[in-house]
Amino acid sequence: MSVPPGGSTPADNPPEAVRGFWPAGTPDTTGTVPVLSRSAHDRDHLGRALEDPTRGRPVRVLTVDERRAVPVHEGEGGPLLVWDEQPTLPLGAVYLGEADGVPYAAVRGERALTVNGRPVDLWTGLREVGSELGDLDAGLLAEAVGILEWHERARFSPLSGAATTIERAGWVQRDPVTGAELFPRTDPAVIMLVHDGGDRCVLGRQAVWPPGRFSILAGFVEPGESAEGAVAREVAEEVGLQVTDVRYVSSQPWPFPQSLMLGFTARLDGDDTLRLDPTEIEEARWWTRDELRSGRGPEALPPPVSIARHIIDRWVAGELD
Repeated sequence: MSVPPGGSTPADNPPEAVRGFWPAGTPDTTGTVPVLSRSAHDRDHLGRALEDPTRGRPVRVLTVDERRAVPVHEGEGGPLLVWDEQPTLPLGAVYLGEADGVPYAAVRGERALTVNGRPVDLWTGLREVGSELGDLDAGLLAEAVGILEWHERARFSPLSGAATTIERAGWVQRDPVTGAELFPRTDPAVIMLVHDGGDRCVLGRQAVWPPGRFSILAGFVEPGESAEGAVAREVAEEVGLQVTDVRYVSSQPWPFPQSLMLGFTARLDGDDTLRLDPTEIEEARWWTRDELRSGRGPEALPPPVSIARHIIDRWVAGELD
């Protein structure tokens, strides 16, 4: 994936030993949408404008540490986020919305062994636990990580350089010099499975990935460019192929730090010879459905938390042409 200058940090791509990401033998994805696109709460846009968006109700607050880790309890039915029950919205917390009459919020904080007297089994991140959480926790966690990352990276106005003030329950920053309202930023990125119209697709790998790890191609949308145009350009740049029949599949938030992944398929148009950009792709090749289905494919594919795996699994199952 092409990353613009300043758009990625070591924390965005932690070492394999630290993150435990892309392990071999991860299960196939299930469901009709990517796992981080699930949501079961109301973001309550109108409530953000209120002086008290919780409307006097107790609020459940999620602590997110500087490494984007959150407190988790290992329940019998799977992992659960450990929420701090507070009588009012804490200072500095961002309002996330509500579900079943309960307000939710997130705040940057430090790790602890307990949260308001409730034990914490581990502190872990969205990458590691996102696919195992229920719809409510998954949607709230993706929102919490994304909005807090914006606050960390946008403390000063790009217009005047002045420190901003926070409004609308954490969803607006105001430039005190110009008076301009600044809103959360999301960078659109395309991620695409390139196929030959039959039973082959292209998977590639970056040099920073552990050996044997392959995924579909991806890149950021450039200014003045459509998502479909970005698909064709990135494929040509990274592996030297021309494509046609670019079809949208699905999207997924990827707040590492602030992307929205737009998933596509694209069909080969012409020569199938791969010509790699060595600055982007270390290795790429054509793989067949049977190789991927039978386990004779790459040593490891993306984990279920990634939209890349969602698209690969659907293509292997014959759901995408």
